[in-house]
Amino acid sequence: MPKRILQGKVVSDKNEQTVTVLVERRFKHPLLHKIVRSSKKYRAHDAQNQFKVGDTVRIVECAPISKTKRWTVLTEAAEASA
Repeated sequence: MPKRILQGKVVSDKNEQTVTVLVERRFKHPLLHKIVRSSKKYRAHDAQNQFKVGDTVRIVECAPISKTKRWTVLTEAAEASA
């Protein structure tokens, strides 16, 4: 099964090797037929501490790294080889 890849904005980089990414999704409400925005925060592993607040990043699912981290930030080098 392929791993999910999400795109979002870094909202916190205060922890060592961890960034908090806000991912926003848009969908049509089933009853109101209106576009609704829903957002969720994910904690992702950033080994080199290279991403700062405001950066747009892509994250990919991975095996659990800690209690809350189940995602890893995709770097540009990894995207080019994939």
